[in-house]
Amino acid sequence: MKATKSGKKRLVPLQREQAVHLLRAMLRIRRLEETCAELYTASKIRGFLHLYDGEEAVAVGVMEALTPDDAVVATYREHGHALIRGVAMGAILAEMYGKQEGCSRGRGGSMHLFDDETRFYGGNAIVGGGLPVAVGLALADKMQQRSRVTCCFFGDGAVAEGEFHESLNLAALWQLPVLFVCENNLYAMGTALRYTQALQDLTKKAQSYNIPAVAVDGMDVLAVVSAARKAAKAVRAGAGPYFLECRTYRFRAHSMYDAELYRTKDEVESWKERCPIKTFTRQIKENGVVTEADIAAVEQDVEQEIQEAVAFAEAGSWEPVEDLARFVYSERRTP
Repeated sequence: MKATKSGKKRLVPLQREQAVHLLRAMLRIRRLEETCAELYTASKIRGFLHLYDGEEAVAVGVMEALTPDDAVVATYREHGHALIRGVAMGAILAEMYGKQEGCSRGRGGSMHLFDDETRFYGGNAIVGGGLPVAVGLALADKMQQRSRVTCCFFGDGAVAEGEFHESLNLAALWQLPVLFVCENNLYAMGTALRYTQALQDLTKKAQSYNIPAVAVDGMDVLAVVSAARKAAKAVRAGAGPYFLECRTYRFRAHSMYDAELYRTKDEVESWKERCPIKTFTRQIKENGVVTEADIAAVEQDVEQEIQEAVAFAEAGSWEPVEDLARFVYSERRTP
């Protein structure tokens, strides 16, 4: 997006195919999360559930900068990352159902999605737990002289963890190919950033480790695409780690158990006016990039995918009782 003299934003040149692609990607996440909320209410999904509504532009925008050879490490709010990375929606829902057709055989649930074929390495229930994993993956790539990027997503709450500082320090010290993506939704779990961080400009924390750092509007998918491509290009060229702070907002509570007493309904509604899907759809329509028929077709395609994914999860099978101890301990094999 570029601003005109009047202050209004106009759409940068965008082809219809790319616009439809980005819209479909964000809608797939939004509809999946809405479906997960419904299934949770119906007790089809149990345990913890952290939804991504409002933050879709971050996952979609960043994934545009990655190749299939790159690695992705995410947080416990990772349904959207896994989906856009290429994990089948049916496998994601089956995992949340606890079915063995799930991407982690039903053993991980909502917070531990994993898929080695797409190089999606979590899903991690520990705040900041993915950061050292990303550093390890990037170190392996550098030692093997592979031209890859390891993209690590984490929230603003992880910035308070020791793993954050240790990981950024080592990545900078060893000049590792890591793209650090901070999804700053302002509240971590349930405490405003202003109450937890003396320095609220998180890019400066990365810069203190001599890591290039940029903040971007995480509600604007095109802004995220542009910033992520620039960042990934630098990392892939051997310039070392890069830090991208995406300033975004989650529309739902931290988890399905969260009473959400730390922010007002008016605040949430005001952020919903900046919904990345709503604003992007309006922009591409007003600029004549897509038609109402294009948007309706995307909605219909996504709805069909949702129905098929739910049916796949419903038809899945439970793991046999005799296999419950499998994968818990390594099996000792004798010659």
